[in-house]
Amino acid sequence: MADIKDRVKGAIDTGADKAKNLTDQAAGAAKDATERVGNTGGQQGSGFIDKVQDNAQSAMHAVGDFANRAGDRIGDYAGKVEHWAEDAYHHAGEYAKDFGTEVTSLIRRYPVQALLVGFGVGLLLGRVVRA
Repeated sequence: MADIKDRVKGAIDTGADKAKNLTDQAAGAAKDATERVGNTGGQQGSGFIDKVQDNAQSAMHAVGDFANRAGDRIGDYAGKVEHWAEDAYHHAGEYAKDFGTEVTSLIRRYPVQALLVGFGVGLLLGRVVRA
C-alpha cells in the first residue's frame, strides 16, 4: 500500500512541476515579447507592451488556476486509490484467514492423509531443488 501512495505522490509532484514549468515558460515568453517590443520604442509600442503584459498575466493566472484544479483532482484520485487499496488489503486478509481456517479444518479431519500429502510435497520439492 505504501508503494501505491508513493506512486500517487510522484504523479502529484510531476503534475505540479509541469504546471510550474508552463507558468515559467509563459512568463519568459511575455518578458521576451515585451523586451522586443520595448526596443522598437514609440507610443504604439507602449500600448502593445501593456496588452502583452496583461495577456501574459492572464495566461499565468489561468495556468495557476489549472495547476490548482489539477492538484485538487489528483488529490481526490489519490484518496480514492488509497481507499481502494485499503479495501483490497482488508479483503485479501479476510480471504487468507478463511483459507487458513479451511486448511486447518481439513488437516484436523484427515490427519494421516495430510501428513502423506506433506511428505509427498516435500519429496517433490527436494527433487526439484536437487535437479
